[in-house]
Amino acid sequence: MAEAFLKQLAGDKFDVDSAGLEPGKLNPIVVEVMKEVGIDISQNKTKSVLDLLKESKLYSYVITVCDQSQSQKCPIFPGVAKRLHWSFVDPSSFQGSWEEKLTRTRIVREQIRQKIREWLQR
Repeated sequence: MAEAFLKQLAGDKFDVDSAGLEPGKLNPIVVEVMKEVGIDISQNKTKSVLDLLKESKLYSYVITVCDQSQSQKCPIFPGVAKRLHWSFVDPSSFQGSWEEKLTRTRIVREQIRQKIREWLQR
């Protein structure tokens, strides 16, 4: 979600990559709630942080968006000017019915969108 919002709101200012520590499949609930706000991520591919590290790209910012308990596991990227951590609950951890998961994922979506807007304004 963070990758999609950053591309939407400031894709002309940043090259954006997104990766996970243990990438799997796209969460269909995340795909659905992003579609609700006009962003189709259904064709995105999950990537590994290790793959990005192997590419030896240099980053001005690395923004981690995992929950606080996972933040210490994030690797160090060479040449990073700034590392930011924004803690959000991982929607894949949500329990309950489809509707309950949708509701909670919408909350996380809006928290992420708001955080990115605030950061871009600074």
